[in-house]
Order: sequence, then C-alpha cells, then structure tokens
Amino acid sequence: MNPRPTPHAAIEPQPEAIVRSARAVIATEAAAIAGLEPRIDAAFVEACRLILACRGRVVVTGMGKSGHVAHKIAATLASTGTPAFFVHPGEASHGDLGMIQPDDVVLALSYSGETDELLFILPMIKRQGIPLIALTGRPGSSLASQADVHLDGSISNEACPLGLAPTTSTTAALVLGDALAIALLEARGFTSDDFARSHPAGSLGRRLLLRISDVMHGGDNVPRVPPEASLTAALVEMTRKHLGMTAVVDAEDRLLGVFTDGDLRRALDDEGVNLRGATVAELMTRGPKTIGPDKLASEAAQLMEKHQIHALLVVDAERHVIGALNIHDLLRARVV
Repeated sequence: MNPRPTPHAAIEPQPEAIVRSARAVIATEAAAIAGLEPRIDAAFVEACRLILACRGRVVVTGMGKSGHVAHKIAATLASTGTPAFFVHPGEASHGDLGMIQPDDVVLALSYSGETDELLFILPMIKRQGIPLIALTGRPGSSLASQADVHLDGSISNEACPLGLAPTTSTTAALVLGDALAIALLEARGFTSDDFARSHPAGSLGRRLLLRISDVMHGGDNVPRVPPEASLTAALVEMTRKHLGMTAVVDAEDRLLGVFTDGDLRRALDDEGVNLRGATVAELMTRGPKTIGPDKLASEAAQLMEKHQIHALLVVDAERHVIGALNIHDLLRARVV
C-alpha cells in the first residue's frame, strides 16, 4: 500500500513578496506583448488573406495550454464574423479529422512546434491542399516549416520563475489570435449589429437588437385624451393605462403635448390654476420628448436618463401617437 502523502504545512503569506511576484509577471507579459508588434508583417497579412479567401471555416487546433488558447481564439473568430471551430488534435487522429474539409483553413498552435499530435495529422491536412497557418515560438520547428504561413509568437522567457508553466507564451498566442480576429473583423466591415446577431441572448444583444416597437405599449393601451379633456378625465386615463402620463392628441391622433404626474404636482402647487375648470391642454407640457418605433430601446434609456424623465411617447413621421413606454418596460426587457 502506498503511504499517504504528508500534507504541506501552512505557509504564512508575505504580502511584499506576493505583490512583487505578481507585478513581475505583469511586467514580463506586457514586455512580451509589446515585442509582438514589429512581427505584424507580411506573414500576418498573408494569414488574413488566406482566411478571408476561405470558403469554409477556420479550424483552430492545439494541445494542452495551447489547446485552451485555441478554443478561445476559435470562439473569438466565430463571434466576430469569421466562421471557426476547435478540433482537438488527439481526437482528430481518431475520427475528428473528418470535420476538416478541403475548403477550410487550419490554424495550429504549438509553442515548441513539435507537438506530436499535431505533426501526426499534418500529412492528411497537406494532402487535401488545406492551407495551414502555424502559430509557434520556434520559426525553425517542424510545424512552422510545413506551414503555408508562420506567425511568430516567440518570447524571451516565461513569467513562471521555473520557466516551465506556459504563461507568457500563452498570453502572446492569445494576443496574436485577437489581432487576427480584429483585423479580419475590420476587413469584413463587421458591424455592431452583426455582433449582436451572434449574441442575441446577452445584454449586448438586447441593447443592439431590441427596438422600441418590441417593448412599447400600442393600440388601446396607449393613454391619450383630447385637449379639451378635464383634469379628472386625464387622471382617469393615466390610472387605467399605468404609465404615469397621457398623450394629448388632436382629432387625427397627432401629438399636441403630454400630461404627467409632474404636471399634476405643478398644477397643485399653482394657486392660480382652477383645477375644477382647467382643461388638460392648459396644464400639459408642450413639445415633449418622443422617439420613433424603429429606434433602439437602448436609445430610449439614454434619452430618459439625459432628460430625467421616466416615460416616452412613440410617434411616427407625421407625429401620430402610435405607442408609449416607461422605464419599467426597459427594466423588464433588461435594457437597463
């Protein structure tokens, strides 16, 4: 029976040493990233050209820590307009190689450039004429020498004091992957709307895709009264529609003004106002802030915040009232 390992004794942390170590890591990795900039050269441009010309997808692959970085690069590419997915090189030689098609481009990550699992599948990739982009730290490695394009991710040293744990090298690979994704994004003319379409469930997608027409109250649910309506009639309409305000419209449903809780408070404080005899037209706010149905819901939130208001009327090009919404509608839609 193997003896149970002796647990390590508790180590009292030394704050100064911890801070010094952490700062050294950040400085080491920052210097390595700065060193990548001069390497954005003709090879990088050629890698982008191959990917832009690709009629299939970018297949990103790597083992170990490089595999984790490859996963992230594939996800970033896919979310920024470049169809991409990750293939584990070990699984590729056991059937997953069939996921790689002749119209694809392969992006292979290996700092040493000598990863057995990658080198094993290279002949099959090359036999199909699939373009190969290698991202390594060894320009003279087997992987780099067989690639159509080599991206140099070499570093002077790892941030790990033992020089063993991939730290600086994986950061450099990740940054080069991000540089590829953003260069391709800009080359494709990828927009924020395109990005939102691939992130519809996230808060970003809601902010970039949700329109006023998606969240507004419409039809009979929009509070509205004619200008000759009494204060009582306006208050009844506001209470029934639960939006804290009512539109004041003419006979053709065009907006004349808005009557809100704030207008009511101001009227109550004004001794010169005859509350029993006043019409809503005498108490309403003229020229209220409005928004169109095709605007983004996030624009309504910005408008409300800028003008310190809690509700908006939605109007068409001819100023017909077609909807209404308040801050609670935006909260329910998780726009704010």
